[in-house]
Amino acid sequence: MSMEVSSIGIDRSVSAVFPPEQLRDALTDAVEVAVIDAGNDPLEPYDAVVTMAYHESYLEGVHWIHSIQAGVDRFPVDELRKHGVTLTNSSGIHGPAVGETVIGYMLSFARRLLPAVKSQTHREWSPPAWDDAYTLANERCCIVGLGTLGRGIVERTSALGLNVVGVRRSGEPLDEVRTVYPPDDLHTAIRDSKFVVLAVPLVDETHHLMSTKEFAAMRDDAILINVARGPVVDQEALGDALEAEALGGAALDVFEAEPLPEESPLWEFEEVLITPHCAGFTEDYYRNVAGLVRENLVNIDTGEEFVNRIV
Repeated sequence: MSMEVSSIGIDRSVSAVFPPEQLRDALTDAVEVAVIDAGNDPLEPYDAVVTMAYHESYLEGVHWIHSIQAGVDRFPVDELRKHGVTLTNSSGIHGPAVGETVIGYMLSFARRLLPAVKSQTHREWSPPAWDDAYTLANERCCIVGLGTLGRGIVERTSALGLNVVGVRRSGEPLDEVRTVYPPDDLHTAIRDSKFVVLAVPLVDETHHLMSTKEFAAMRDDAILINVARGPVVDQEALGDALEAEALGGAALDVFEAEPLPEESPLWEFEEVLITPHCAGFTEDYYRNVAGLVRENLVNIDTGEEFVNRIV
């Protein structure tokens, strides 16, 4: 690997997750670093950029792009490769936060916390019916996608005693997952699951992975949880399934259009929990990103391979 990185620009797009100044200060002892607006500022002074957004100027202006997210579907991989621009991502840092968020979603449904919060906003004392609440132990949970994100969810769901199965492209077994299905067996994997958790990257094969046929294959009391990417779910089909009471509910952190439009019918369902693409948020987010950037700066100096290299 032949590259010299003496200066890094931190694009203000990262402010959607943490203040860019926090990351700047965490890296100042390792490299020359500044906060920039990559859509407007010249990139000539910078060898690399840490960003959440993609700008076409990256094709000509920098040698290395680091995405603070795990998903890289917004980056034109072929174009970056053609221009000799390296792309790395932040895969591996989100597992604990997203895993805990997923557990929070599950508890919200199992312990009837979601309707309790909604009742509280109206100052209503509304205990659940005697047979509405349940415990998570021994409930079947299917995790679709067993990469670093999925494995963080596996660890936490297993610890609470759920019966965890999964879907993995390779179909290879994984510790704490009782059965691993290949993608062709998705319907079998989700058929008897109380919770179906989506943790796959957005690629051509996963676009609208969950649609009308998949919702029909699920239990009518099943809860869909999406912490992957919005387009993995066909939102119109999901709305139809919820309207028909063919599903028990959904917890959604990501959407086909973000922010979720005010007119979306998803806002209206009593058994839908909506969060604003924040499942991976944590006060340590910028520190975790800084750790990856530092590791790759060392690898550049020593000639080692980039960590989390996509291109």
